Amino acid sequence: MPSELNNRDAIRVDLSGDWLLASADNSHALTIALPGDVHSALQRAGIIADPYHGRNEADVQWVAHKDWVLERTVSIDSGDLEGYWYLDLDSIDTVASVFVNDRLVLQADNCFRRYRADVSQALVSGENRIRVALHSSISEGARRQAAQPFYVPYHDGNSPIPNGNMLRKPQCHFGWDWNIGIAPLGVYGALALCRLETARIEHVTTRQVWLEDGSVDLQVTVELYAHDPGILPIHFELDGLRERLDCSVAAGATRITHVFNVAEPRRWWPAGSGEQALSTLKVETPEESVTRQIGFRRLELVTDKDEDGSRFALRVNGRDIFCRGANWIPADALMSRVTPEGVEDLLRSAVEANMNMIRVWGGGFYEPDWFYDLCDRLGLLVWQDFMFACNLYPSTPDFLENVAAEVDYQVRRLQSHPSIALWCGDNELVGALTWFEESRKDRDRYLVSYDRLNRTVETAMKAASPEAIWWPSSPSVGYLNFGDAWHADGAGDMHYWSVWHENKSFDNYRTVRPRFCSEFGFQSYTSMPVIRQFAEAHDLNIASPVMEAHQKNAGGNERIAGTMFRYFRFPKDFPSFVYLSQIQQGLAIRTAVDYWRSLKPHCMGTLYWQLNDTWPVASWSSLDYGGHWKAMHYMARRFFQPVAIAAIPSADGREIAFSVVNDTPEPVTIELETFLVSLDGSRRPLLAAMGSCSPDRAATLVAIAASDIPPDALLFWSFEASNGMRGEGHYVHGTYKALDLAPSGLTLETAPRPDGAFDVTVRAAGLALQVMIEADVEGLYSDNAFDLTAGEVKTVRFAPKEPLQTGGVPHFTAYDLESCQGRG
Repeated sequence: MPSELNNRDAIRVDLSGDWLLASADNSHALTIALPGDVHSALQRAGIIADPYHGRNEADVQWVAHKDWVLERTVSIDSGDLEGYWYLDLDSIDTVASVFVNDRLVLQADNCFRRYRADVSQALVSGENRIRVALHSSISEGARRQAAQPFYVPYHDGNSPIPNGNMLRKPQCHFGWDWNIGIAPLGVYGALALCRLETARIEHVTTRQVWLEDGSVDLQVTVELYAHDPGILPIHFELDGLRERLDCSVAAGATRITHVFNVAEPRRWWPAGSGEQALSTLKVETPEESVTRQIGFRRLELVTDKDEDGSRFALRVNGRDIFCRGANWIPADALMSRVTPEGVEDLLRSAVEANMNMIRVWGGGFYEPDWFYDLCDRLGLLVWQDFMFACNLYPSTPDFLENVAAEVDYQVRRLQSHPSIALWCGDNELVGALTWFEESRKDRDRYLVSYDRLNRTVETAMKAASPEAIWWPSSPSVGYLNFGDAWHADGAGDMHYWSVWHENKSFDNYRTVRPRFCSEFGFQSYTSMPVIRQFAEAHDLNIASPVMEAHQKNAGGNERIAGTMFRYFRFPKDFPSFVYLSQIQQGLAIRTAVDYWRSLKPHCMGTLYWQLNDTWPVASWSSLDYGGHWKAMHYMARRFFQPVAIAAIPSADGREIAFSVVNDTPEPVTIELETFLVSLDGSRRPLLAAMGSCSPDRAATLVAIAASDIPPDALLFWSFEASNGMRGEGHYVHGTYKALDLAPSGLTLETAPRPDGAFDVTVRAAGLALQVMIEADVEGLYSDNAFDLTAGEVKTVRFAPKEPLQTGGVPHFTAYDLESCQGRG
């Protein structure tokens, strides 16, 4: 589509908008909106159906096998043609040839690099044709694998589309055990045609030097690129304090550093630990402006030796922070569907569930700047992986050179964010050395190859940001340790998957004592309102082809069902099956978190797998695709509360200890009340206790004998802390399926509120465990997955995601353990 430039002072032509799109074989021609992806354009044009619906994934596989051509024109007046011109492309996915007036100006092969291609000699007066040829990543991956000096294996269970490890592209694009496998391609982020005046800004980086008097020197370094020498005025501004420098720039790169002294910096803290104080830094030239959010904070990774090995704790502003959170994967499988509003909703849901950290996992994207801006404002620490996951990778010079450029760009782009806590070399690559026949037979070769890659990443990271915290891999025992570290209790971070992948009991979580568990998870089905978006009524069976197409982990459905039969009675229908899968998911993760938090300070972090979904699928997420809270997310809000109580059985099962954990910097006093609740829902007091817990510690408040709980009763409790935090819960000594629950007699009443929300009042005649309210419209509940005893009433506020028509009232359904189980 044409665009015109006729202003002598204009130096940047925004190329976003409609482009022509055609397959290279001319079998398809349409329009694509850039930034965007080819699959989304084909769907909008009616050429393919929604890839997420039904079994359409198989029907759209052909798209990634073709080459695609994107094209538009730009008109430039003769008077504007002089000077140095370049194309500015944030992200091309992934292997592309870029032409201007049929002259090749760029060969791109890294989705994670910004490209600025010189087009000065290609432009002409008048109309200029820009053409981007996107080459099939499937064909290119096969070509590059064949060119390797030795075969480099990939995990075919995660990557049903082969050889994705050959390319610097999101690895989950080739499938994963939670993602659709369609290998999307496109152009993302900002794209523009620019004329260089004096110089352009390549990077703005910062360094904080803390002085003995409590002040901090903020060193601001600007890296400029100029085609010719010149003089450039630069304004540096920090929170309104503005200073000007007239700088001499040489041809090529020039670096200029300016220092602000901040006498009394307001410190940035993670969520729940203090204020997210932020300052605004601006760097301006006559042609452009760059803004950075600055948070003044000191951060260390503590790995001191102790009696168990060595610690793994993040120390922020001198205080060790227990990291409560989850792993982040891309917000959508198709980039065109990602919106800042949708991502903000997901991240706010993390904070609302008392999280203070997310891990940006290494098989997706380095997220855009605004993502980290959100984390800065919300107080979410970021564990940032480099983008390598679950495969082995090449170590040829060209590949390593490409990786080094990627790392340099990404680290310089992101290093100023206070939210970024550490940079991790990869996800599970050390463990992957044991996964493949080739690497098991010739470990030395593949280990040396891995070390070359890992060293390249580390060296480039430290060159770009010497103060950044480096962690070599996840999981890892530590620097230059090439054991797989999966279940290492003494040092480093752990991934613990025995409960899910090895089908072990939930109690098995209490057999390990991680220093920091950065991955562990248990699957559930996505919620019924989401299932109805991709499945028809006749598909509502876990063994149906459509439901199996939306389960990407081999044996996942069987494992969900098998675990359910271990702990619960058979559900009476499909919606009950879905509900029960979510309850058991939450119970599994709560078992792990409760125990590992009770080990504090031996354990200083639990990040479950995973926060979000890329499409509607059975997975380990606590948030459905679209942001709806599963049962586990409501549970997480309780088990991640900074002051919390958990009932933890002893290893021999004879004793139940009430563990209190205090993640706040102040001591707290706890008042605990316990009850015995019979199967008909009546309750009677058992024990009351009071005690204190020191700051940033866990302790046992009181313990009771398991024999004090009759076979026909459950242990309930409620607590209140001196800082106002409170909570409640229950413990079953045995399995839920052994309980002959009396009918719960749940009833619902709905009342509209003036603000457009609804009050849903739930009453129970008997014992109602794990009550979940579900509406036929999307929205957020003030609480869910809660318990009611006989005669109890609870009112839950429901806020629809979208305003309803005047007078419209959602239809609500209530589930609980008793009513969802089939009866003989």
